[in-house]
Amino acid sequence: MKKLQDMIKDLTGVSVEQNQINNYLEHEALDLQGADLQGADLQGAKLQGTKLTGAYLEDADLSGAKLQFANLKGVDLQFADLQDAKLQSVNLRNANLEKANLEEANLYNANLEETNLYNADLTSAYLQKANLQGAHLKGIKITKKQLDQLTVIEEEL
Repeated sequence: MKKLQDMIKDLTGVSVEQNQINNYLEHEALDLQGADLQGADLQGAKLQGTKLTGAYLEDADLSGAKLQFANLKGVDLQFADLQDAKLQSVNLRNANLEKANLEEANLYNANLEETNLYNADLTSAYLQKANLQGAHLKGIKITKKQLDQLTVIEEEL
């Protein structure tokens, strides 16, 4: 896996067409741990398997982004737009998704343990096999149909 800094060094002074860069990035997993991407426009970005641990993505537009198998542990996605994002098997443990838009997002098998989802919009999000243990769910928007996708695990006393 190459770090973004290494990739930038590799491309310094080189003239490359955008589609060639996109093709290259499709085959390389990025390491954006701790990156400050507040307000970034990442609409439709292909970020499968990317390491974003501890990154700051408040107000970022990730609508339609492909983030399958990405590590988003501890990420700040407050107010982020994740509508229709592909988030299958992502690690969002301890992430902040307060007031995030997750409408129609695919969260199949996602780890949302201890995640802050306060007032997040999960309308029509696919939640089957998502782990919501210890998640802060106050004020979330969810449909009754979606509740059928959830598995309730009784806690031991």
